[in-house]
Amino acid sequence: MSRTIISTTNAPAAIGTYSQAVKVGDTVYLSGQLGLDPATMEMVEGVDAQIVRVFDNLKAVAEAAGGTLADVVKLNVYLIDLGNFAKVNAAMANYFSEPYPARAAIGVSALPRGGLVEMDGVLVIGG
Repeated sequence: MSRTIISTTNAPAAIGTYSQAVKVGDTVYLSGQLGLDPATMEMVEGVDAQIVRVFDNLKAVAEAAGGTLADVVKLNVYLIDLGNFAKVNAAMANYFSEPYPARAAIGVSALPRGGLVEMDGVLVIGG
């Protein structure tokens, strides 16, 4: 099966040796997204704004792949402070509806660019 590299200017450009997403068949693997504004490549201020920006970035990449956030089957959330988990839940309700994707929330000591939250995921389009 061939791989298709997904790229969009509506999400931050890759800041390393990776693609924004890779599509294999009906499955799309979304790389981790930080709270970077795609226009400026600067981190937005505060955890609340970063959470929203991360979801907006994931949405943009999902759409570039031909899907939507409704196609997400697995979401991984990485937080510097797990005390912000309730904020992720609250924001997630604005982007997802039932049935919700499977999810993991992981506390980490640091993220690239001083980010407070990062998320990656897997979509299945047409599934």
